[in-house]
Amino acid sequence: MIAPTRTLVACSGVLALLGLLAGFAEGAGQVWTVAICILTGVGLVDLLLSLKRPRLEVSRSLHASLPVTARAPVTIRLESRDSRRLHLLLHDIHPQGWPVEKLPAPIALTPNQFADCKYTISPAARGDFSFPGVELVLRSPLTLWQKKWFIPCESSVKVFPNFREISHYTLLATHHHLSMMGIKKQLRRGEGKEFHQLREYRQGDELQKIDWKATSRIRKLISKEYQDERDQHVVFVLDSGRRMSHVEAGKSHLDQALNSILLLGYVAYRQGDSVGLYSFGGTQKWHPPRKESGSARSLLFAAYDIQTALNSSDYLKATQDMLALQQRRSLMVIITNSRSEDYDDLLQMVRQLRHKHLVVIADLRESILDETMTAPILTFDDALRFQALQNYLIQRKTLFKQLTHLGVLVLDVTAEQLPTAVVNTYLEVKSSGRL
Repeated sequence: MIAPTRTLVACSGVLALLGLLAGFAEGAGQVWTVAICILTGVGLVDLLLSLKRPRLEVSRSLHASLPVTARAPVTIRLESRDSRRLHLLLHDIHPQGWPVEKLPAPIALTPNQFADCKYTISPAARGDFSFPGVELVLRSPLTLWQKKWFIPCESSVKVFPNFREISHYTLLATHHHLSMMGIKKQLRRGEGKEFHQLREYRQGDELQKIDWKATSRIRKLISKEYQDERDQHVVFVLDSGRRMSHVEAGKSHLDQALNSILLLGYVAYRQGDSVGLYSFGGTQKWHPPRKESGSARSLLFAAYDIQTALNSSDYLKATQDMLALQQRRSLMVIITNSRSEDYDDLLQMVRQLRHKHLVVIADLRESILDETMTAPILTFDDALRFQALQNYLIQRKTLFKQLTHLGVLVLDVTAEQLPTAVVNTYLEVKSSGRL
């Protein structure tokens, strides 16, 4: 694509004005004719020169993995192998819809010189994406024309859930500061099921925890200390249907659910457990529970490209899949956003899974519901909206009572509350020995 620059348009305008004046000034017509010939000749020569492809080497520097919604730096290096001085306007061809800063960028290059163009980009979605190349707008030597060139320079990136947000939680977990994020870890002495060690008796220890053989051998009271069982299975059953695309505070329910999964996965791995993931409704994926070096990383790679779909989630098919895929008893954490038309299927799902697994349901609640409930009722429409919401919440509460009666642990939380709620529930299950 080639187009005239403002310089050529301005020169043409001046000549047009001279053409108007030529009719009033004697001899001006000849001057105008000469000017037209000169501008036409110069313009044609400059046009031919602008058709010469610039000799450039282009390279891009950016991380191969990026966190969604976080700003990331990108550097484009241009190296000139051309004998001309080049005046360019550079635009990097990035995935559609990603906000960028400092693009397009003007660049001037002398022969055998290089220049770096630095800009920032904010990935708008998770998944696999590519940068095919750069687009350059090159001005002709006399700046009368400009031509657009495409220079291939392909780069591929993987966009993960925002692990920069999760790293704050995992750092707290690493330093045993889970209480700072609202997670209640109860300290207990010798109440688990798995033997840990022998130690001296402490005041308050139960008598049945005393090891009488060790006591008689060293003539001092010795207690047995137990710990929570290890090598248990935690499986997330993630709804990725259309309702999980609901956005709050710039993040979808699915993105916030994935953050919670990665956080609990990290905590569970540190507890010696294995974590698996099954998604349904949108992207269908099965990542079996694993406990090995790099398990947290493998969970991240399994979850990063899960996307929502427009269709409704099939809870009954997901149930059959889980019963076939996960034979060993596990803690199944179902994360969904249900409506009244889903309740029968959700109940049927729980009735089938609970015979073999301990089930936790985290049913996400839109924060707008809480805001509407506390908003003042000023108009008739406000009253109708309030009454409709009351009916919905009564149905929801009835469902949760039925689920609790079936032995299910129910979390009625907003997406923002989900990370703390699922980790607290996991730790409570571990401490109770229910699994």
